Amino acid sequence: MAKGSAAMAAAAAAVLALAALLCAPAAAELARLEHPAKNDGSLSLLVVGDWGRKGTYNQSRVAEQMGKVGEQLGIDFVVSTGDNFYENGLTGTDDQAFEQSFTDIYTAKSLQKPWYLVLGNHDYRGDVLAQLSPVLRKIDSRFICMRSFIVNAEIVDFFFVDTTPFQLKYWTHPKDDHYDWRGVAPREKYLANLLKDLDEAMRKSTATWKIAVGHHTMRSVSDHGDTKELLQLLLPVLQANGIDFYINGHDHCLEHISSKNSPIQYFTSGGGSKAWRGVFQPNEDNAEFFYDGQGFMSLQLDHNQAEFTFYDVNGNVLYQYTQSSLRKTSHLQPSGYATEE
Repeated sequence: MAKGSAAMAAAAAAVLALAALLCAPAAAELARLEHPAKNDGSLSLLVVGDWGRKGTYNQSRVAEQMGKVGEQLGIDFVVSTGDNFYENGLTGTDDQAFEQSFTDIYTAKSLQKPWYLVLGNHDYRGDVLAQLSPVLRKIDSRFICMRSFIVNAEIVDFFFVDTTPFQLKYWTHPKDDHYDWRGVAPREKYLANLLKDLDEAMRKSTATWKIAVGHHTMRSVSDHGDTKELLQLLLPVLQANGIDFYINGHDHCLEHISSKNSPIQYFTSGGGSKAWRGVFQPNEDNAEFFYDGQGFMSLQLDHNQAEFTFYDVNGNVLYQYTQSSLRKTSHLQPSGYATEE
């Protein structure tokens, strides 16, 4: 327990020191946080997305089961795949929704670990700088939210990617929604810098596992489907650098997709609250698992294998997938950078 508290404090301190980077477009080396693995070198974590609804739409029930599973697995931290606060992010650092949707919901002892979070499109509809502010960590030190960053946990490097700016429609056809593009505009420069930073960081990684985390789907058979901008711009960087898994939210479901033209496995964990959209649209990829309801995911890693498990709102195991680490040392080819047509 003391070790967990020390790790959380160390991670929070590291983020505070990097707070000045949060408001600026990516233009330098990505912020990197260190999180120790267990004494045996293994790592356990939970992944949840699309949750911030002040406990409604079964958010509280999902949180309860997360607490139980978290205790069973002795988790090291939690990953959020974004859309942390509905419907329109936070209004400021004093928005009570922060505590009503986060602090007051995820109360289990096992969940009092660092939470590493990316922003979703609904978060961008509010005050983004507030959600990135160190002020929130003074309210709840678990909350570590940045645009794009790296968490190194010894055997694995997690590359957290700010995917909302990739989607062109948010810029050109926002409808009645307002997006907070401070620190992001102009889009083309921001994305070019981000892709360059990610490529360099991924290429330098010597971790057994490489995992990318974003909010938006790259491959999905649910409501939002594939995100063409991510397939065109981000996927080539992931492929060129041997990324093993891409984990996302956005679609309010649980799914595992394997692509026919890439070894990368795609996992959606977006069932943190409102779900049951009733949309299933098969595509050319292989839908290994799909569940159109609330729930969350666990991930257990060691040097030899990665095990993914999906749970429903009652804590029932819905699906498990295990992959062995067969990484071979080889020269990774330069990715180049795709441009939009």
